Formats: sequence, C-alpha cells, structure tokens
Amino acid sequence: MQYFPLFVDTQSLKVVIVGAGDVASRKLDLLCRTEAVITVVAPEVSDEVLAYAKQGRIALEQRPVEAEDIEGISLLYMATADEQLNQHYAEVASSKGVWVNVVDSPELCRFITPSIVDRGRLIVAISTAGAAPVFARDLRAKLESLLSPSIAPLFDFIASKRAEVQSRLPVFKQRKLFWERFFTVNGEQFDTQTSALYEQCFSELDAAGELLLLDEQADAQLLPIAILPVLQKIDAIYSTQALKPSLLELLRRDAQRCKYQSIDELTPLLDTGEKILVVAPNATLTNLKTVYQQAKQIQVGHIA
Repeated sequence: MQYFPLFVDTQSLKVVIVGAGDVASRKLDLLCRTEAVITVVAPEVSDEVLAYAKQGRIALEQRPVEAEDIEGISLLYMATADEQLNQHYAEVASSKGVWVNVVDSPELCRFITPSIVDRGRLIVAISTAGAAPVFARDLRAKLESLLSPSIAPLFDFIASKRAEVQSRLPVFKQRKLFWERFFTVNGEQFDTQTSALYEQCFSELDAAGELLLLDEQADAQLLPIAILPVLQKIDAIYSTQALKPSLLELLRRDAQRCKYQSIDELTPLLDTGEKILVVAPNATLTNLKTVYQQAKQIQVGHIA
C-alpha cells in the first residue's frame, strides 16, 4: 500500500495553492468545503478563483510565488503550467517538511487527493494511487447513486443523539446493539419516522447472540458475497490456528481474536448478544452444531 488513507482535521490546516487557473479552481471547489485556511498565490487569476476571494473564503495574493509563502503552512498545491516552477517549489516544500501535491505529477507528490463522495459527516474516499483516475471517477459515480442524499441529515441526527444514548445506555455492548437495531429498522433514510424508530429501539435490546462456523480449510475467496456484511459485524473470532490473511481482509479489524479452547467459553458471550465466528477443523464445527443448534456454518457458495 503506497498511499495510506488518512482523514485530517482541517480546522487549523493552512493550505497554499500556487496557480489560479482551471486546475486550481477545481481544487478549491473541494477545499473550500473544509475549515482550512486557504491562500492562493498567482499573478493571473481565473474568474472562478476570484469569486472565492470576493466571498472572503480565500486569501488571494496576485503575484509570483516566493519561498516565504511556504513557511509555516501544512499543505502546498502546485497547480501551474510551469513544470520547472512546480518541481522547484515541490523540493522547497519537502525540505521544509511541508506536504506537497503537484497536479499531474505523482512522482513529485507527498500526498494525493482522492475522488470523494460527500454526504456531510459521511465521506467516502476513492484512490487508485494515480494509476486509473477514470476508474475512480466511475466508481464514485456508482457510489453517488447508491448513497441517498438523506444520509447527511441522518448522520447529523445520530451525532445529536450520541450523548443521550451514552447516558441512557452506559454499557458499551448495549449501545452497540442499540445502533445495530436502529440501522436495521431505519435503514439509510431520514424522514418523519426516524425519531419514533430511534425511541422504539431502546425497548428492543434483548438480542440473542449469533454463532457462525467456518472450516479452517475453506478458501476465503470462494465464500458467498452475501456473507461479507455479516463478517463485518463479528465481535469475536475464535480459531484453532492462525487465520489466513485472505480471511482477515473480510473481518472487522477491531474484532477480538482468541484461541479456541472449549465450547464452554462461548455460552456467556452468546448470552450477552455477542456475534462470534469460530474457525476450526470440520470435526470441531460438527460438535459445536450439536450443542448450538442455532449456529450457522459458512460454506463455499452458501450459508447452512
């Protein structure tokens, strides 16, 4: 993984963009949604960039860039048509520890800007590490159509209720079950029923645990697609040997991982609503299905 994705708090971010043409204006269209302090430096300015300056959203310096412009900033975007100028100030920025992005020159970039789906508090970032921006654009279009615009007010509603939920449900497991139930009954929409469904979920927390079984010899790449959302909800993984990397990619990264020792250790967790995956030899899974008849075994192509 050459580019590691990060979400940066922009409240105190100082950004300089060198260049004020069409490319710079496209960067501004995205950056101006953030809380960053933005300065644009360029002798010639497009109407789009000038409009941001007139709105007071950016500081505009209509002059050639100088080395002093790189002092004390967080990010630098070089968006000029002068390749030598771009390279020179990319090197200056790097020497000062400033992260730089040179438009259309990934070899000079300390960071790249991904394709973004913006739904308020929900942000989806897509990158192909500069290899196929057209593919990233097409994937973004698909996600735009899948994610309803009502997700933005829904997440605002959830944010406004988090303190109340923590107060009413002081135990973490209760809160987890509550939010899982809420998203199940409410879905992705925000409408006149959302508040009522929110209250309803406080009385529906007596959820039984779930036990999933997987043969340790199973090929993770051949598992049914329908199981992927289920695996992302697993709380604890019990296994008799180290898990294969291909399987780990499908599981929640923060799920608890334990060595499987006996059947008895699972019952207390299931009674408190835990979702458990046991990865073990088929003989062990057969014994577990005898004791826990509600257990479901994941098999290639289907769930039994």
